[in-house]
Amino acid sequence: MKNNSNFEWLVLATVIIGTFLGRLDQTIVNLALPKMISDFGVSVSTGGWIATAYIIANAVFVPVWGKLGDSIGRKKVYILGFLIFIISSVFAGLAWNFSSMIVFRVIQAIASSADYPTAMAILAVTFTDPKKRAQALGIWSSAFAASAVLGPLIGGPLIDLFNWRAVFLLNLPVGLIGLAMALAFVHESVSEKKVYRFDWWGAVTLGGALASLVLLLDKGTDWGWMSGNSILSYVIIAVFSAAFYLIERDHEDAIVDFKFFKSSTFNTVLANNFIVFMGMMGSVFLIPIFAQTFLGMSATEAGYLFIPMAAGFMVSAPLGGRLIGRVKPSYIIALSTFGAGVGIFLFSMLLDPRSGTLDIVIPLSIMAFSLGFGMAQRTSMVTNSVPTEEVGVASSILALARNIAGAFGIALSGTLIKNISTNKVIEIAQNSSINATSPTDIGQAIGLIELKAQVAAYATVFEVSAVIVLIGAIAALWIKGNASAFSHKKGEPAVMLE
Repeated sequence: MKNNSNFEWLVLATVIIGTFLGRLDQTIVNLALPKMISDFGVSVSTGGWIATAYIIANAVFVPVWGKLGDSIGRKKVYILGFLIFIISSVFAGLAWNFSSMIVFRVIQAIASSADYPTAMAILAVTFTDPKKRAQALGIWSSAFAASAVLGPLIGGPLIDLFNWRAVFLLNLPVGLIGLAMALAFVHESVSEKKVYRFDWWGAVTLGGALASLVLLLDKGTDWGWMSGNSILSYVIIAVFSAAFYLIERDHEDAIVDFKFFKSSTFNTVLANNFIVFMGMMGSVFLIPIFAQTFLGMSATEAGYLFIPMAAGFMVSAPLGGRLIGRVKPSYIIALSTFGAGVGIFLFSMLLDPRSGTLDIVIPLSIMAFSLGFGMAQRTSMVTNSVPTEEVGVASSILALARNIAGAFGIALSGTLIKNISTNKVIEIAQNSSINATSPTDIGQAIGLIELKAQVAAYATVFEVSAVIVLIGAIAALWIKGNASAFSHKKGEPAVMLE
């Protein structure tokens, strides 16, 4: 395989296009939902399945693609996923009714989920120099933030100038460029661990557990956490999870190798990622809602607020990667997590109906810069804590943890907003007196009480999210391992399993 510097960075650029496009599609479609709902003539709750179906399918298939990539070839799986994604995007843009849209969104999600585990494994085997590998992983990680931010910026004008179909059809020209680059620059690699038979039963039971979990997290607030639907979801999750464990513990080619979890490095970095992404997604989810509901911004204007966030992430991720091998990784991760927690906490202090642009931009920038600074350290430590031939599976677990953490964070934020707002309305009303007799004045007074209660609820959610992330910062100090190890022999983890 060629290992010259220019070739390595071309591979990085290639996988960045795939990662960016897959994540962009997830964020950009959310902006188009109102018009899609209107065109298809469905209710808001029904239309929400356009996003929910994508999230569920994406989460379920990440581990499956990771295992397949290690087994039959990462380039094969990467290109297959990319090709299916492009084709399904075109069909989604041409969808003739709501049912066809759901089918194509599910296919899109399944194809998109092939990107993360295979792209990370491709980078791990392409960049043989530890420091360059760390820098590459940091730069690649910035594509996630860029896609989340550019989604509203690209989607707003596309939807306004054309229609919602344009957000899907955009994937065709950009996707073809990425596909051509993958065919030209990515070399094939497989795990040296021979796979005798694919773990289909493990994939089915894991898929059932994950699908039920993501569905519960997405719909639990609307259903009620102790409703019949929720209880049924709990039962399915428990049964399928137990079955998955029983199948995997003795399977020679398991979808998820449980020996990974014997590594303290793998476990602690995974836990830190889960905590950080739960707090971050639970907070970022609320920002555009707050900006449009209380500050009167349009969807496009709210999207502009995230430009500095993307810039902060893209600048800090490579800088953090340069510190690998120079500073103990646990210190960088702890400092990164602490900074993210501070940024989230600032929202609780600065946001109210009189807030300006800087009151949102400054906390977002602090959070993004801090989070990006430790991203390469986290990613490198996870890949270093497992055998090189199983990097695809390990990275799929990392991606899965992030997805589930984000779903947990959004579910927690939605539940807290709903419950705290109700309690605050009662509390404020009990301690208020309305000196008015006209229905108009009384209505305005009630509206002000509800407004104050909702703003207070948002502040409380930000405080809770900040505390969660700050706990993760303290716990990060106990992370063991070396983010630049990668000197281990094939088949042996860089950080020995404990």
